[in-house]
Amino acid sequence: MTVATQHVTVADLLRLGSDARVEVVEGEIVEMTPVGGLHNWIAKNIMQLLDAYAREHKSGLVFTDSLLYILSASDAGIRTARVPDVSFVAKHDIPSEWDFERPFPGAPTLAVEVMSPDDQLEDVEQKVRDYFSAGTSEVWLVLPRQETVYRHFRSESVVHLYRAQATMDVGTLFPGLTLDLADIFRRPELD
Repeated sequence: MTVATQHVTVADLLRLGSDARVEVVEGEIVEMTPVGGLHNWIAKNIMQLLDAYAREHKSGLVFTDSLLYILSASDAGIRTARVPDVSFVAKHDIPSEWDFERPFPGAPTLAVEVMSPDDQLEDVEQKVRDYFSAGTSEVWLVLPRQETVYRHFRSESVVHLYRAQATMDVGTLFPGLTLDLADIFRRPELD
């Protein structure tokens, strides 16, 4: 659902309230669709793995899908703002003047998008382009049903593919860290 708005500002977005789940695409506020439990669980798994590393190494901040990144803006308003499912901002990418209670004024160092069954390929490809245009170093597209991760690098045209029981060396952003896909796709154990 799209809500047309001329010259979207941060103030406009904040007036929507903390429960609003929106992005800005081509200058228009777009409501984000609700996600299911599997989507949320996979995102939580990734967030916990990356957050443990970032805290231990004091290398930056890891966020869940509530932080809005202002990727493109001008005096005329916000052109593009995205909310990745999981994100990491390296310490060196955090502006000293950032008001921690407001949207992030720029791109995450890493954006992770957990795919939902109804996600459209062209929309996902646009998100990747938006992140890279704003300066994001890596974008991970995570497919829960297929237990697959597509890892995109801004500096490469090749997409790295990881499946099922593979291990991802994510040392470019998290030196010395490898992630087992089994840990990313681990389902809850309720027994």
